[in-house]
Amino acid sequence: MKILYLDCGMGAAGDMLCAALLELLPEAGRGAFIERVNALGIPGVRVSLESAVKCGICGSRLRVTVHGADEEELAQEPHGAHGHDHNHEHNHEHNHEHGHEHGGGHRHASLADIYAIIGALDIPEEARSRAKAVYAAIAGAEGRVHGREAGEVHFHEVGAMDAVADVVTACLLLHELAPGRVVCSPLRTGYGTVKCAHGILPVPAPATALLLEGVPAFAGDIAGEMTTPTGAALVKAFADGFGTMPPMSIERVGYGMGSRDFPAANCVRAMLGEALEGASPEHDVSELFCTIDDATAEDLGYAQEALLAAGALDVFTVPVGMKKGRPGTLLCCLCEYARREEFAKLMLFHTPTIGVRCYAPERYKLSRRVEEAETPFGKLRVKRSAGYGIEKSKPEYEDIARFARESGRTLADIRRELAGYID
Repeated sequence: MKILYLDCGMGAAGDMLCAALLELLPEAGRGAFIERVNALGIPGVRVSLESAVKCGICGSRLRVTVHGADEEELAQEPHGAHGHDHNHEHNHEHNHEHGHEHGGGHRHASLADIYAIIGALDIPEEARSRAKAVYAAIAGAEGRVHGREAGEVHFHEVGAMDAVADVVTACLLLHELAPGRVVCSPLRTGYGTVKCAHGILPVPAPATALLLEGVPAFAGDIAGEMTTPTGAALVKAFADGFGTMPPMSIERVGYGMGSRDFPAANCVRAMLGEALEGASPEHDVSELFCTIDDATAEDLGYAQEALLAAGALDVFTVPVGMKKGRPGTLLCCLCEYARREEFAKLMLFHTPTIGVRCYAPERYKLSRRVEEAETPFGKLRVKRSAGYGIEKSKPEYEDIARFARESGRTLADIRRELAGYID
C-alpha cells in the first residue's frame, strides 16, 4: 500500500503543502502539472514553482499571483488576501479567509461563488469534491468565529482566488499521487498574537483553532503564525491519521518552503513510499467499549446514530451477560485515535454508562477507493480494496438496491447481470 507522510513540524500552509507534493511528482512532469493548473482558468490566477533553500536544504516554493500581484504584495494592501487591514508578518502565506464585507468597492465571493468556480474547473470529480469540502470547512470555521452561517461568509475576491489556487492544486496533486493512506505529524501552530483590522488576535487564529479541532497540535518555540486556515483545512481533509511516520519504504521526498527564515528549516516535508508489510501494524484507531443493562433499544439506537453522525468509523452492539444475571449490551465505537476522548464523552453523554474502556488495537487494512461504472441500470459505485497482495471489489449496496427497486427484479438478478462491471 502506498503511504504519504506529511511532516508538519514547522506548521502547514496551502502553498507549502502544494510545493511539497509537487516535488513528489517526477521532475520532468512538474512543469506540465503547473501548466495544467494555469490552464484551468481560476480567475486572475497564475502559479509557478521556484527553487528555494532553507537551512541548507533545497526545496521548492509555490508562487501564486492574482491579477499579477503575488501574496507578499497583496499582504500590504488595505484589503489584501486576509480580507481586512493587517500589518503582521507570516512565515507562510497570506490567506486568512475572514468572512467580512468591506466597503470601498472591493469585490467579495460567497461560498456559492467559490463552489461555482471549482465546479467549472476541468478536474477529476474526486479532486473537485475534496476541494469543495475543504472550502466548506474553512467557511464553516469562519462562520463560527463571526456568528454566521457558512453560506453567509464572504471572502475578499483576491485572497479567495489565492486560496482557491492552493486548495485546488493540493487536491489535484493528492489525486495524482493516489496514496492508499495519508498520515500527518502533529502540527506546529506557533504562538503569540497577530494584528488585523479587528484588533489583536491570538495565534493560532480563531478560524485555524476551530479547524484544528480533533487534530494533534502544539505551539512550539517560535512566535508567529505557523499554520494557516487553508493549511489546517487541507491537512485535516487529507489525513487518515496522525502520529509519527509509519513503517514504510521511502521512495520520494519533497520539501515545500515558506517565505520566512528561522533557525529551523521552514518547510513542509512530504514523503511517499510503500508500507512495509512485514512491519508491525499501526495504532491509528481506538476502540471504545461500555456495557449497558439499563437502556432501551431506542436509547441504544439513538446513541449509535449520534456516534456515526459525529464521524465514528464503525459502531456495533453485542448481547452480553452482566452481573446479577442481567442481560445487557456491549456498545463498541471505532474511531480515529486522535478523537478517542471526543467519542468517549459522546458515549458517556448518550448512554447511562458511567465508564468507557479505551483500547488502541493493532490494525491491518487494505487501501480503499471508490470508482464509478456506467451500467444499463445507471451509474454503479464500486468499492475497490488492495494491499498485501490482495485485491477485492464490491458494488455499493444502495446502488444495487435502487436498481432492483426500479426494475422490479431481485438483488441476486442485479448482481449477476452487473458482475462484469465489478471485476
